[in-house]
Amino acid sequence: MTDEDAQAAAGTAAGQGPVTIDEELARHLANKREELFETHGIPDEFPPEVLEEAEARTEDVTSEIAEEIDERRDLREMTTWTTDPLDAQDFDDAVSIERRDDEIVLWVHIADVTHYVTPETAMWDEARQRGNTVYLPGYTVHMLPPILAETVCSLVPQEDRLAHTVEMHLDPETLSYETIDIYKSVIRSDARLTYGEAERILEDPGEVGTILADPPADFAEKCQRVWELADQLHEQRKEDGSLVLNPRRDRAHTIIEESMLKANKAVTHELQWSRGVEAMYRVHPQPTPDQWNEALREIQELDGVSIPGSSWDDPRKAVNATLESAPERQLDKIQWAVMKVMPRAQYMSDPFGGHHALNFEVYGHFTSPIRRLSDLINHWIVYTNDVPADIAALCDHASDRQQDAEACEREYKTFLREVGLDPAAITNRGLEVVEEDAGAALESTDDEP
Repeated sequence: MTDEDAQAAAGTAAGQGPVTIDEELARHLANKREELFETHGIPDEFPPEVLEEAEARTEDVTSEIAEEIDERRDLREMTTWTTDPLDAQDFDDAVSIERRDDEIVLWVHIADVTHYVTPETAMWDEARQRGNTVYLPGYTVHMLPPILAETVCSLVPQEDRLAHTVEMHLDPETLSYETIDIYKSVIRSDARLTYGEAERILEDPGEVGTILADPPADFAEKCQRVWELADQLHEQRKEDGSLVLNPRRDRAHTIIEESMLKANKAVTHELQWSRGVEAMYRVHPQPTPDQWNEALREIQELDGVSIPGSSWDDPRKAVNATLESAPERQLDKIQWAVMKVMPRAQYMSDPFGGHHALNFEVYGHFTSPIRRLSDLINHWIVYTNDVPADIAALCDHASDRQQDAEACEREYKTFLREVGLDPAAITNRGLEVVEEDAGAALESTDDEP
């Protein structure tokens, strides 16, 4: 049974098929998107020179990668895989793991976008202007040309790909970094798993043979190992005071979230403490004590919700504990009470102040260079140690563009609801335009009083 068959049998969103709309409504949505893009300064089309440049960089990929192998670490024999949503179009991160007697080694491999997109290219200038990819339900405005992001920068299975690898040697007891090594590599992903397929393998290792045609002999074991590590990292973060607003996330999502957080933190540690350079750090201020008290009072007043008395001293732990025991119907209200008092996170060249929600002293982004300017810039700094002269202005610009993207997404979702569409259903299932049956439309008209 394929993953799609399993999801359909389970009645999940992916098995229900896309949300369908007629051509008139499709034009209505397109007009609204165009209006929002103009309001928020979001370019929907790429300049011709950017598209031409991207297309040229996708030619003769095999030969170019072969020429790079001697200059990089060859990790193609390592068991490696990606895990993404069912409808993902590009795969920019992969993981590998090894459990040894005295350490756990976690590798996070990130698409080496800066091999193709460099400061002297039109693609780089365009990415600087865009700042990020904008995700609307059923529609995406990319930061990089899709022809590049979905081909040479995508860690597709059974193909050699250039990567930027973060190799982390962790203490098996404390999960602290013993060593961190960041380097250029060549990898060959063994599998492209969907979240559903990853869950099936974790539930029943015997499912590997039905999901993958020729899996590595240790594949199911590696999946289990990385889940065990992710679970430990997740619990440790909560214990340390990291705010976890989605405590009931499934195992596959937890693996990716914790692996990427660990890699981002490792890179930031290298940039700040080992090199002492400016970069695009992610800084999240904390709410004032009065704001936290306001949020906790609002949560405490919800029907069926009680904040454990032992956790009131640390609001983040109080929210975590409450979310784990609260009725399902109250989760959104608890999350909203917290989000209302949370200051907006910003990109800053000075990391001090830390990331309050994660409870990380220093933090930054590295694992999504296809869709975030901050990650693209940080890849370049890690590789060259060359910090853009206007790094502070870049941080402000990326923060502003993120705010624009969020406003556009929020307003578009509101519009979708106004025309009778469910944004979440479109995000989970996709959107399909169908031609209206003239006969059916006529019958409908005839039935009207």
